[in-house]
Amino acid sequence: MKYTEKVSNKLNELLEKNYDAEKGYLNSAENVDSPKLKMFFKNRASERSIFAKEIRTEILSYGQIPEDDGSFKGLMHRNWMTLKSLFSSNDEEAILEEALRGERASLEEYTEILKEDSFAPSTRKMLENQKQQIQSAINSLMVEEELA
Repeated sequence: MKYTEKVSNKLNELLEKNYDAEKGYLNSAENVDSPKLKMFFKNRASERSIFAKEIRTEILSYGQIPEDDGSFKGLMHRNWMTLKSLFSSNDEEAILEEALRGERASLEEYTEILKEDSFAPSTRKMLENQKQQIQSAINSLMVEEELA
């Protein structure tokens, strides 16, 4: 496997997960009543869309083909969140918990991929910036969860 393939494969994994996160946040926005939470989830979805565009650009810069959609696992998680919200006594709290769980998983994935030493400095900087924004989203979700 060539260097560029190895790097683009790692980036494609993150790209799929960002597609999943974007769709998950849009799904969450549809399943809450609070205007504040709706806006929070829509903002997170927009942020993940930007992450995906940045990662797509990086993959293309390596001369590789970016993924076009999320993963089957992400689809299943969104379906689970929808089902869980239907049966939960406190929909918003359950959705916040799932969003927090998803963001923590994303943070772990970014931490893991950043252990890779074959990224160009610009790619590493982009990934570190995205990781910081995910950490910020986790902090915000924790505050929202306390208020719910």
